[in-house]
Amino acid sequence: MPHTVRDWMSSPVIVVDPDTSVSYAATLMRRRGIRSLVVDLTAKGGGYGIVTTTDISSKIFDSDRNPAETKVSAIMTAPVVTGRTDMSLKEASSLMHKRKFHHLPILDEHGVLVGIISDTDIFMAVEEIGWKK
Repeated sequence: MPHTVRDWMSSPVIVVDPDTSVSYAATLMRRRGIRSLVVDLTAKGGGYGIVTTTDISSKIFDSDRNPAETKVSAIMTAPVVTGRTDMSLKEASSLMHKRKFHHLPILDEHGVLVGIISDTDIFMAVEEIGWKK
């Protein structure tokens, strides 16, 4: 039986509001030991965005912006591509590689955000179980 994203994703997902400061987001990521946060845009008619440690490094620190005064909505990627819980690890990895991103928010069959999988999660899965279709 192929292993699915459901077997390896992180859940629950840490979600922030688009008005969250980058400073708070960075602190939350550090304290939780994670490299991305999903940004909930559903109240504004959108889906989801994502902010990562790379976004913070390249869009805040490298450009001398003040993280306490910058909202995650100013640096996030949105809308994001999402995956499904029943995707195989290979499908998720291929999608992430093709689209050149490292974190994939996961929706269930009802379109509810239920997890996130990263390239590191997939790497650990492949190390542990091998590459199954």
